[in-house]
Amino acid sequence: MATHMHGEYKVHGGKLVVVDLDVADGKLADVSVSGDFFLEPDEALDSINGALTGLAADLPAPNLAAAITAALPDGVVLFGFSAQAVAVAVRRALSKATGWLDHEWDIIAPTVLPTAVNVALDEVLSEEVGAGQRNPTLRFWDWNEPSVVIGSFQSVRNELDPAGVERYGINVVRRISGGGAMFMEAGNCITYSLYVPQSLVDGLSFEDSYKFLDSWVMAALESIGVEAFYVPLNDIATDQGKIGGAAQKRLSNGGMLHHVTMSYDIDADKMVEVLRIGQEKLSDKGTRSAKKRVDPLRRQTGLARREILERMMETFTARYSASRSELTEHELAEAARRVTTKFGTPAWLNRIP
Repeated sequence: MATHMHGEYKVHGGKLVVVDLDVADGKLADVSVSGDFFLEPDEALDSINGALTGLAADLPAPNLAAAITAALPDGVVLFGFSAQAVAVAVRRALSKATGWLDHEWDIIAPTVLPTAVNVALDEVLSEEVGAGQRNPTLRFWDWNEPSVVIGSFQSVRNELDPAGVERYGINVVRRISGGGAMFMEAGNCITYSLYVPQSLVDGLSFEDSYKFLDSWVMAALESIGVEAFYVPLNDIATDQGKIGGAAQKRLSNGGMLHHVTMSYDIDADKMVEVLRIGQEKLSDKGTRSAKKRVDPLRRQTGLARREILERMMETFTARYSASRSELTEHELAEAARRVTTKFGTPAWLNRIP
């Protein structure tokens, strides 16, 4: 017996792709791809529908995209969409992939916590979302103590200058996601974590998943006069240079962490005394000698950090009908336990010396 299904996917910076299909005996049937994209020649649409018809309904997105690509003759032009985008829409029709509005979202406002607890919460909340114990959630960090949060795969000795760390009383913590070091003093940057099911990025490449998960924050920045964009893989920039970076971690239980830090007003001189890599990164920007601060969001918006955070939360709430939430006593207790057993231990910090 056939079951009619419908899926939609809006390409980041591109067009809407819609797929209607049936599933009969475990295979795709009566596939119809449509949308506001451009495709030349017209007959190529029949090739796309034909390539999908008869495929096993449980094929992953890369296999669906490969089948479409193989069926397209030379010279076909897909404008505003791709074989990958069609595959995502198919997976959504089959309820294998989800969209933002398929979920109930929670949002946790900035809460001052020790940096090690913030890092531990990323693991705890990602696991909870993967296990279906918490709604997908956006959480904004806050902290008071000066800290450096290094990426999961970074070397302590290569990233940090011990003299600078001691001089400024820097608290060093390693997080579960990859990427680079974050120099964090109170109020000097904006940091948030998204905890989502991996179904939300099903079919997307790693590069596209970064853009997709931060589409809301790009809209928030645009609303306060900052035209931001992604520089592959994980840098967020404007025409005046980099303003932040993102990192991800996918868990075995289906949960996922997407983490972003943006510079608000950073003491560049202090940063290069603490981070070894900071000296090299800033050497080609003239920052070490020409500027005392790295302050893209403060300078480009003229707004207080609190106002930018409010705009981000308002934008996310409006887009995805998010509800305000708070950390539970259990989550905070579990995070504290993991600080003791993992994130606050020399063994975890120095797992790559």
